[in-house]
Amino acid sequence: MAIYAIGDVQGCYEELRALIAQIHPGPADRLWFVGDLVNRGPKSLDVLRYLRDLGSRATVVLGNHDLHLLSVAEGFAKARSDDTLDDVLAAPDRNELMDWLRSRPLMVVEQEHVLVHAGLLAQWSVATAAGLAGEVSGALSSADYRTCLRTLYGNSPDRWRDDLAGADRQRVIINALTRMRLCRPDGSMDLVAKGAPLNAAPGYLPWFAMPGRLSADHTVVCGHWSALGLHLSDNVLALDTGCVWGGRLTAIRLSDRALFDVPCAARAAAKRSQ
Repeated sequence: MAIYAIGDVQGCYEELRALIAQIHPGPADRLWFVGDLVNRGPKSLDVLRYLRDLGSRATVVLGNHDLHLLSVAEGFAKARSDDTLDDVLAAPDRNELMDWLRSRPLMVVEQEHVLVHAGLLAQWSVATAAGLAGEVSGALSSADYRTCLRTLYGNSPDRWRDDLAGADRQRVIINALTRMRLCRPDGSMDLVAKGAPLNAAPGYLPWFAMPGRLSADHTVVCGHWSALGLHLSDNVLALDTGCVWGGRLTAIRLSDRALFDVPCAARAAAKRSQ
């Protein structure tokens, strides 16, 4: 059995199917998705239906765009001008898809690998992060899930404290696991900057470069940071290669780190027509 981890899909359904065909997984192989299944790309509905129908073969964690879709569907957030979620919101099976999406975890741990959308705060061990992720996942999959979605948005608090409670506690957990890119040595997160690490404000480091990071004993498989691009190190596999922005959709086989990728279909078609 092999596990193939796949970067941010963001509604790029044609590229996803092409990538799966290239991988050609066997019946016992599994597919890991780093989150951000939807939005900005053209076929979010097709992506959701396809992954739902894969059943246990697909392991999915939630990304910030997935949480945004859930919030918009419940009326707690307004659709943005560059959102491409109308097909999902108008679908006859919308409620079933939202229930399926809400039940996806924020983090998965399997032996030495951790699957998460954005990253882990330096002061969190893998065991601590898994427990905190479970708190939010439990809230999102409960009958009272709307309470969690209602208070989802915000950049404050910008750092973890063990005494955080309620909405503030959930928001820091969600922001770290689904939105974080850069941190300061005091543990505070910059939740605004989206550029490459070289353009970071003075004093900020990529979350995975923070000194003393307690999760460094595992390999974190993540996405979220298209400006970072493909980043492979001993304990980080970052797979967001910006397919939705004209880049590529990338997968990696965890056992030997073999890479697979396909180009953005729209960009490839434009090049062929030149």
